[in-house]
Amino acid sequence: MSLRMLLWSTLGLVALSAVVVAAWLLSLPSAPVAAVQPAIDAKETEATLAALKPKRPRPLIAIIGVNDGTETTDYLMPYGILRRADVADVVALATQPGPVQLHPALRVEPDATIASFDAQHPQGADYVIVPAMMRDDDPDVLKWIREQSAKGAIVIGVCVGATVVGASGLLDGKRATTHWYSLNELRRKHPTIRYVTDRRYVVDRNVATTTGITASMPMMLTLIEAIAGREKAEAVARDLGLDRWGARHDSGAFKFTRPFALTAIGNTLAFFNHEQLGIPLTPGMDEVSLALAADAWSRTFRSGAVTFAANDGAVVSRGGIRILPDQVDADWPADRTVSAMADMPPAKALDRTLEDITARYGARTTDFVAMQLEYARTQPAQ
Repeated sequence: MSLRMLLWSTLGLVALSAVVVAAWLLSLPSAPVAAVQPAIDAKETEATLAALKPKRPRPLIAIIGVNDGTETTDYLMPYGILRRADVADVVALATQPGPVQLHPALRVEPDATIASFDAQHPQGADYVIVPAMMRDDDPDVLKWIREQSAKGAIVIGVCVGATVVGASGLLDGKRATTHWYSLNELRRKHPTIRYVTDRRYVVDRNVATTTGITASMPMMLTLIEAIAGREKAEAVARDLGLDRWGARHDSGAFKFTRPFALTAIGNTLAFFNHEQLGIPLTPGMDEVSLALAADAWSRTFRSGAVTFAANDGAVVSRGGIRILPDQVDADWPADRTVSAMADMPPAKALDRTLEDITARYGARTTDFVAMQLEYARTQPAQ
């Protein structure tokens, strides 16, 4: 093949690729279709709380993760909220010994492995919380979830953790929801699942599922209410910085749009402006605020968040989980340091983090991050 023909062939492929990408972008909606959804019926709320009632006065809650990739906020937010509520015994588990690498950021030491948990608690947990994982077919996870369910545990799939629960077979024939981005995958793999729109979380008998990442906050408050009553849940909500919570949701406000795709492409291609941002670890820091900040900064497609500390020892959080610094550094550059917002309630910390992302990268990137977190910037009245 001559050089001229090779060049023309290459240019033709480039042009064809550009046409295909342009056609794909034009096929996407320019904006999501948001709508004001009606309030949740009181009978539905009562039925949800009744379905979540524990089998023991002091319940046991296990949060399961795989060592090589578990979603950051899905794992740490339920842990931190339930620990501060102090209405149950809460343990963070891993399938194998050693640290859990969270995604897209952070690394923690779990409280126990599933094997040691089973040895200590042969009767099983009251609740099992299943975060999103890098793979939804880990055989150890699926086997353990089924066993816990058979012992009477209520299984809660947070965000894309619903696909893990689905792979276990526990969602077959049940009503469910999941993160907007993974909905088609869940329905394709498990066609008997009945998707429920416009609900932040769905409970069907002994299984609960939630929408995107930030939905674990209202889900955990609802669980606290089921365990210890409305007054306790309201107190924890105030501590978190939430005025209200509930199942009300606008599913139409979250979908793959043209601005979403363009921001993802543009931020990825701006590789010369990508940066690594450091979050300092301090003893007693709030793991929920930390998880939200690290998660949000790592989803800009312009930055990745890492934690740093003056030494390589684990730092114990407010709720008692041991966080391992990604880097040992006593002099991280100030212009590449971002705050975990430890001095404010977690819900406010997320809002402040999104404001800081706007200041650094612009409003489009902030909208892009909020869409990934399935976070409604303006919360509806309940």
